[in-house]
Amino acid sequence: MKSILLILLCCILLAACGKDSSIGIIGGADGPTSIIVANEGDEIMYEQISAKEAKNIIDSEEAYIILDVREQDEYDSGHIPDAILIPHTEIELKAEEAIPDKNTQILVYCRSGRRSKIASESLVNLGYTNVKEFGGIIDWPYDIEK
Repeated sequence: MKSILLILLCCILLAACGKDSSIGIIGGADGPTSIIVANEGDEIMYEQISAKEAKNIIDSEEAYIILDVREQDEYDSGHIPDAILIPHTEIELKAEEAIPDKNTQILVYCRSGRRSKIASESLVNLGYTNVKEFGGIIDWPYDIEK
C-alpha cells in the first residue's frame, strides 16, 4: 500500500514539474486525503493554524466565525463557544446561506482534524478567501460548552 502511494505521489510530482505549478498535500491521521496541483495564479487553499493561534484570533478579533464540521451529536456533547455547526458532508449545501460573505474569516475544526481539512478545502472551492483550519477539538485545551 505504501509503495502504491509513493508511486502515485511521484507521478503527480512529475506531472506538476512545470515551471508554473505547485503542489499541496492535505493529510490527516490516516494519511493524505487530497493532493492538489495548482497552476500559477490559482488560489492556494486555506491556512492551517494551531489551536493557540485560533484562540488568539477569538480573543483579539471581532470578525470571525468558528465553524464546527462534526455531526450534531458530537456538537451537542461539547463544542467551542459560539461555534456554528455545519457537518462537513453538508458544506456545499449550507455554507453560502450560513456564511454569505465569502471574505469572512472562518476558523474550522472537527474532532481530530481530518474532516476540518476536507471542509476547508470545500469552502475554498466555494470561493471563501479567509479560511483557517485548526485541527480537532481533541487538541483544544481551552473551554468548551455543552
